[in-house]
Amino acid sequence: MWNVTIKAAPPYDFDRVLERLSLDPLNKVDVHKRTVLVPLYSEKEEPFVAAVKAIGSKENPVFEISGEQDEQKERAIHELTRIFQWKNSLKTIQDHFLQTNLAPLFQEHEGTPLVLDFHPYACLMKCIIHQQLNLSFAYQLTTAFVQTFGFKVDNVWFYPKPETVSKLNYEDLRALKFSMRKAEYVIDTSRLIAEGALPIQAFHEWSDDDIMKKLVQVRGIGPWTVQNFLLFGLGRPNLFPAADIGLQNAIKHYFQLEKKPTKEEMENYSREWAPYLSYAAFYLWRSIEKRRGEAK
Repeated sequence: MWNVTIKAAPPYDFDRVLERLSLDPLNKVDVHKRTVLVPLYSEKEEPFVAAVKAIGSKENPVFEISGEQDEQKERAIHELTRIFQWKNSLKTIQDHFLQTNLAPLFQEHEGTPLVLDFHPYACLMKCIIHQQLNLSFAYQLTTAFVQTFGFKVDNVWFYPKPETVSKLNYEDLRALKFSMRKAEYVIDTSRLIAEGALPIQAFHEWSDDDIMKKLVQVRGIGPWTVQNFLLFGLGRPNLFPAADIGLQNAIKHYFQLEKKPTKEEMENYSREWAPYLSYAAFYLWRSIEKRRGEAK
């Protein structure tokens, strides 16, 4: 058993992180104990679980991370630092947006980090499954997919590996209420990854443009999916999925527009948000997620 304490630069609001992670029924989150169990892989691709517990505050963010095997410690520290973006300066980003038309939004959500999905492959599968679906049904499909073909370690769910999904038949997913096209997209993309034709594990070394050019060649993957993968899978800071309906609705509400903004209007509003467009998109999404929660 190992245990390490890590500090992040303030402000960092881990309680908001847990709140958002808890929206996904696959995540093992305890909001009251301020903990999350994270499914990880060793460098040899062996699955293991690490625990993250907040023991500090937004103004003094401190985390206790722990696991079972000592040889997993360094890998866990590296991956958790990447996933939870502990090395990013949210103060720099906050100071930037306080000079923009999103200042009130960033004051309200101060210290909310852009946390990544736990694995690039899981992120890409989730992006494909969530395409053109309402959030509730999207989570339902994703949960069925993982609980049917994935596996558990220490009671924590892991997405199935691409090699597993590549061997499925389309009807295996149709039985879970996937449309035929979505079943084809998930399985065919997984086959490309399993065969090495789509090297997503190396994408962290690629530019945004190169990843976009590569992924849009895959049937069923368009710019929206790639932008969300870049944002939540790789943590790229300057992505703005203008075609996203949720983002359009958030801008409509935030700027009190009578109808959803045009592409030109979104470009005009977002002009002063670079080079942190990803955070603008994320905070705008959070604004409508919060409204949905208050409406329940």
